[in-house]
Amino acid sequence: MLLNVVEAGSGEHTVVLLHGMMGSAESWHRVVPALTERGFRVLALDLPGHGLSPRDPQLTIESAADAVVETLACLVEPPSATPGPPLIAAMGHSFGATVLAAAAPRLEPALAVYVDAALTLQGGQDRAALVSQYEHDRRARLSPAELRRARPFYSVADAEAEARAAERFDAATAASVSCGSDGHWSAAPGSIVVRADPSAWVTDEDARRFEHEGVRVRSIPGAAHTVWYSHFDVFTAALPELFGSR
Repeated sequence: MLLNVVEAGSGEHTVVLLHGMMGSAESWHRVVPALTERGFRVLALDLPGHGLSPRDPQLTIESAADAVVETLACLVEPPSATPGPPLIAAMGHSFGATVLAAAAPRLEPALAVYVDAALTLQGGQDRAALVSQYEHDRRARLSPAELRRARPFYSVADAEAEARAAERFDAATAASVSCGSDGHWSAAPGSIVVRADPSAWVTDEDARRFEHEGVRVRSIPGAAHTVWYSHFDVFTAALPELFGSR
């Protein structure tokens, strides 16, 4: 499966961005310019069932990772083809972070960044019930005005991007991910986890586990799950490897 890609910049090195559940490539609309200004080429992907990418009612984390790898194979040369890896970094948020963890061994980014995700999945969900819940949540996110009332830290552009993402979101594709077995994926030593603090997704115990495995954990007090929406400047400052020192 080939995924929809939004490309920006023309730098020598590429950064790949994978959004969270019910988001889209547009979720990174403020992050992308900050990266292109640093001289990076940026590829923001719509994951299966999101944005303008194909649907798959049998989707798993592994098949979503396969789609990411297949799509990027058309756009990024393998590391062996150049003196340094052209894929300088890959960053995923929540669902996208878990997909990234499954794809990273094949993508071989110089740096992997996981935003507010424990890289675990509780399976065994009832498909019909979860589709109904996702569809309810999708409808609740269709109004930019309602989104801003529920999330006052959203800018107008944030709310419009997330409302468009909700309009294009396929509940059956997303639900399929949680209807199989439980899953756990690893982050390579040297990777970075950026989490809200407190976080409903990355607990203190998860953070200790990551650090024990050689993963660098950077916590942002008071941040929302979509950390860069609520704390953009703190988020970018937490990643000088990508955004530089401020």
